Amino acid sequence: MRVCGNLQDDTPTKDVDADACWVCGGLSQQFDHWAERCVDAVGETEFETYQVGSRPPPLVVENDRLLRELIGVAPDAGESFRSELNREVGKRVGRLSGTTVEFTRPHVQFIVDVEADAVVVEVNSAFIYGRYRKLRRDIPQTKWPCSDCDGSGRAGRTACPACEGTGFRYATSVEQEVAPIVEEIMEGVDSRFHGAGREDVDARMLGEGRPFVVEVLEPRRRAVNTEALTRAINAAADGVVEVSPLRLASYEQVERVKSLAASKRYRAEVTFDRPVTETQLAAAMEALTQQEIEQFTPRRVDHRRAELTRIRSVYDASVSECDGTDAVLDIHGEGGLYIKELISGDAGRTVPSVAELVGTAATVTALDVLAVTGEDEAFEDPAYLL
Repeated sequence: MRVCGNLQDDTPTKDVDADACWVCGGLSQQFDHWAERCVDAVGETEFETYQVGSRPPPLVVENDRLLRELIGVAPDAGESFRSELNREVGKRVGRLSGTTVEFTRPHVQFIVDVEADAVVVEVNSAFIYGRYRKLRRDIPQTKWPCSDCDGSGRAGRTACPACEGTGFRYATSVEQEVAPIVEEIMEGVDSRFHGAGREDVDARMLGEGRPFVVEVLEPRRRAVNTEALTRAINAAADGVVEVSPLRLASYEQVERVKSLAASKRYRAEVTFDRPVTETQLAAAMEALTQQEIEQFTPRRVDHRRAELTRIRSVYDASVSECDGTDAVLDIHGEGGLYIKELISGDAGRTVPSVAELVGTAATVTALDVLAVTGEDEAFEDPAYLL
């Protein structure tokens, strides 16, 4: 039987003329050719890991099946020609490029499409992890498209008056201060910003900052100097946003940042409708400490949140300052706890609340997030950072 694959009648592959093989039709002599085309197709894109897949001609796939029937073996016996093509081209790609095969999430995925006489290159995203500090109020975490013009910046033939033609409700965001620089340095085609939750637009993010990951799509550069990247972002942001030393991260770090349970520490400046004493306020803080809070979806977010009652814990609450109708409160709470509503009561939607406990209306006039901390384990687990 004149075949050159792995299902022969004890005939070694090297002793068979591949051109005479009715199964592959000579394709097994083209492994070097396809490997060279893979390396050429990726061009100057940096990568350290790869995987090769293929789309053999339908006739070869059918011949591969018929061969098994002819010699009376199971359909899954031996190695299919597709698998052999992947393996043999893959080995050669590694040797030519000095890179390593990776089957889970490689930097680059090559698809050898024999039928179309083409190599398709899929470049997987790169990830940069860090923490940001938002040092100015009235800045959202991510881009906020203008609702009047749906982000187009236009109102008919003129610039949208609501956003002055920018297409955004706010002039900038943490994402806009950080992600474009990362994308440019890594020469990507686009980027996405993933944060570990988000603070209110009018709240500052202080302390060590909030964890985030910038995902860069189809990057041409992966071996970036993260220290220089950190300096570039901080210089460009000019005191609006500040990032901690950045690090290369894995794909898994995105889910970790988005899903890891985290508690937050807040400092709130509060104004009361009537004067309260420090004793009254201290008693209210003590009553809230280690207390479970029932919060029905706040009115200010009910247009984008499901209406339901959430149970969240206050771990600690104390008074920093108290002067008649003004006070400063420190609160450590579970992730998802609405702090403004914990203080105001939100017309009875949050129970208990500071306002309820002191017997007068209370309004947060300024809010700072002082810390975002993973409860179970640190965000900076070395297993997810490169």
